[in-house]
Amino acid sequence: HIDRLDSAYADVFSDPEINRHAQLAAQLDEKHPVLLEAQLLPNNRWKVTIIGFDYLGELSLICGLLFVYGFNIEEGQIFTYEPVQSPPTGRKKRPVNMRRRGKVPLRSGQNDSRRKIIDVFTVSSFAGEPSPDVWEQYSQDLTKLVTLFHHKKQREALGEVARRVARVLRESPPTGAILLPVTIDIDNSASTEYTLLHIDAPDTVGFLYELTNALALNGIYISRVMVNSTGKRVHDTLFITDANGSKITNPVKLRQLRIATLLVKQFTHLLPNSPNPESAILHFREFVSHLFDRENWSEELATLEQPEVLDALARLLGGSDFLWEDFLRMQHSNLFPVVSDLSTLKEAKGRAELEHLLQEELSRATNGAEKRGILNAFKDREMFRMDMRYILGEVSEFEQFSEELTCLAEVVLEAAYRLCMEELYQQYGQPMCSRKKPCALSICALGKFGGRELGFASDIELMFIYEAEGETGGQPSISNGEFFDKLVYAMKETIIARREGIFEIDLRLRPYGNAGKMAVTLEQFHTYYAPEGPAWQYERQALIKMRPIIGEKSFHRKVRAIRDACVFSDAPFDVSAMRALRERQIRQLVSGGTINSKYSPGGLVDLEYMIQALQMHYGAAYKPLRVENTSLAMKALVKVGIFTQDDYERLRNAHLFLRMLIEALRMVRGNAKDLTVPPLNSDEFAFLARRLGYDDASAQLWEDILSHTHTVQEISDKWLATLQREEEA
Repeated sequence: HIDRLDSAYADVFSDPEINRHAQLAAQLDEKHPVLLEAQLLPNNRWKVTIIGFDYLGELSLICGLLFVYGFNIEEGQIFTYEPVQSPPTGRKKRPVNMRRRGKVPLRSGQNDSRRKIIDVFTVSSFAGEPSPDVWEQYSQDLTKLVTLFHHKKQREALGEVARRVARVLRESPPTGAILLPVTIDIDNSASTEYTLLHIDAPDTVGFLYELTNALALNGIYISRVMVNSTGKRVHDTLFITDANGSKITNPVKLRQLRIATLLVKQFTHLLPNSPNPESAILHFREFVSHLFDRENWSEELATLEQPEVLDALARLLGGSDFLWEDFLRMQHSNLFPVVSDLSTLKEAKGRAELEHLLQEELSRATNGAEKRGILNAFKDREMFRMDMRYILGEVSEFEQFSEELTCLAEVVLEAAYRLCMEELYQQYGQPMCSRKKPCALSICALGKFGGRELGFASDIELMFIYEAEGETGGQPSISNGEFFDKLVYAMKETIIARREGIFEIDLRLRPYGNAGKMAVTLEQFHTYYAPEGPAWQYERQALIKMRPIIGEKSFHRKVRAIRDACVFSDAPFDVSAMRALRERQIRQLVSGGTINSKYSPGGLVDLEYMIQALQMHYGAAYKPLRVENTSLAMKALVKVGIFTQDDYERLRNAHLFLRMLIEALRMVRGNAKDLTVPPLNSDEFAFLARRLGYDDASAQLWEDILSHTHTVQEISDKWLATLQREEEA
């Protein structure tokens, strides 16, 4: 035992202490990877001895759990076994105090070769009188976490501690200034094997956890620590190597180590501001590593040291793993400018500004491939910026977020349309209805896009309608149908979705769905959706959100007129058909015993279907009801005297709540389609609650979900019963 430790170990501890350490170390095995003993000292202090197998980052677990259990580290001596040396290789062995301990060399086979830790702390409680079984509970928790390390699950273990530390910080009173000065002196002369970090800083609760967590996340191995608190300051010395066991001597690496340690240490203190502390702290480590890959990282460093920037990053990087993987990690070129000047997120960019910026960038391209690259980069960058505005709370109303995304989608689609049409014109000429009349086109938005209700992970639902059949005027000549089919395919290939269902062009709402043509004539559109046509009622219902966005305005008016005649007719609304559709959706899309925020009874679909049913039923008589947006439709229902003000207020609140719930779920799950609410009391539900601004208890969120879905069910049942009575009459 002594042979495996630094010579200072024999000077720090007494013979009985060393004998006990050795006994505990000999008891370690796979079922007991860490052992603990605690001794009560005068003045309500404790001497805590922890012996265990050694893992990279383990000290961070130990210190973090001490903080979670309400203990502050006042002093500490931390030692780690040295690696077993091979037979003599010419390397001089470090001197040890052989005479004092009667030490003998390690004989082959005498002990296993695994490295072990001996951590001895003096701690005091900052959270009141600890429970009698506090150390038993602590020991069980630490064993579980160390076992995760053993199974190569370091990320999960560090994340679990980060989450629990954040919970304690959220429940603690404010500590005043967050970013306190920390001095790190690096010494490579005092030891031939280790780089020494001398830390001098104000003594704050949880300091050693924040520091060791920073080192663990930066891949730094800690062999020995001397902890000393004097007054209100800490003076700690850490013996470290890189992950390969080598001293850190490269000046650039040393500077990066100092900076990364300080940043992560300070960032850890901001975890209560993050919806998901586990994700935030682990993503921040990667974020910092990307910082050093940038040529001008030293200039950007000053920005990252600002408290408001670190606070924003805590909220961004804890948004969701999906958000990190698909946007933040992949878009560092976009993220760094955003965090370097948070003021740029204060103001929304209107459509005119977006069009100007995009055209300015496209004008620098020399060919179609370059233009496509610029177009998609612009789309991703601006969508990323809008998502950041929403996540950081710079968007005051949810409808404003939807409006910004809708404007961006329209600008990008129109640019893609012009690019693709220009290339098709050059190849085939212009589509013609006759020799003298060009064929008009209307590209129509549907679904959430048509209703100007886009969200975090919405697709772009479209329908292409052209005036009539004919041929193009070029050589070779092709039919108008072929031309516009080529246009659809070209636009789908031009706009690249980063992930399925997110800003992805979706044409499934066209006549006959996936079995139909990509683009249809106005006559085919009319024939299919006419009251006597083959379309199902739910297909006509979907046309309520049809909104022409690209094409000739005069042709747009023709499309709208036919849409109105097909949808807002005098034909009674078939309530039974709607109920049958909802039953199928619930049976197929909702798992038993769960709440799906979109498809469960009282979910968003029930609300939207009810509003659309009322629009279809009364739209022939009341033109104000012929609007694409659900919120505007609800206001119109009050205006024409169908809704009471009470119904409107309750549904309005439920609609906003359900939409925000769905957006939060998409961030949590990283899936545009999986909108099932996590089980109450699960970590995922707590994350969802924080994402929505609730506290960790999250019981209020569950109550609000039940309350709003009940409201939707109650009002929906009432109005569908009314429509059914009128239909039967």
